Amino acid sequence: MYFVDSPTQSVDLFDFDRATGAIANRRTLVRIGAVHGMPDGLTLDAEGFVWVSLWGGGEVRRYAPGGTLDSIVRVPATCPTSCTFGGRDLRDLYITTASIKLSERERADQPLAGGLFRARPGVSGRPPHRFKG
Repeated sequence: MYFVDSPTQSVDLFDFDRATGAIANRRTLVRIGAVHGMPDGLTLDAEGFVWVSLWGGGEVRRYAPGGTLDSIVRVPATCPTSCTFGGRDLRDLYITTASIKLSERERADQPLAGGLFRARPGVSGRPPHRFKG
């Protein structure tokens, strides 16, 4: 299980027991320098790589399962909030952004802030887990 700990600029990883729902063994997958933005929403792709939206950084980063930076998708908005894969083949990466807290000047410079973006990064996402309750 992955956990974005925005205040500490980290993405943490837990062991997860599907049968009981218990989590254990918290460890840091990646720490992101504040100069790159604050980690916000994330998703996984079919290869087990982690995609992290960087609030204030204007990008979504793909990290290998060991925490190495693999690639970057830039968006024309400073504050990406989350990302997920969708589309018929799960190869579209949808990225949400925010315009909240932007000054009038920043809004003028980023007219697409608050919009939804789609990228085709060359990998696919994972099918969703269905709730059984």
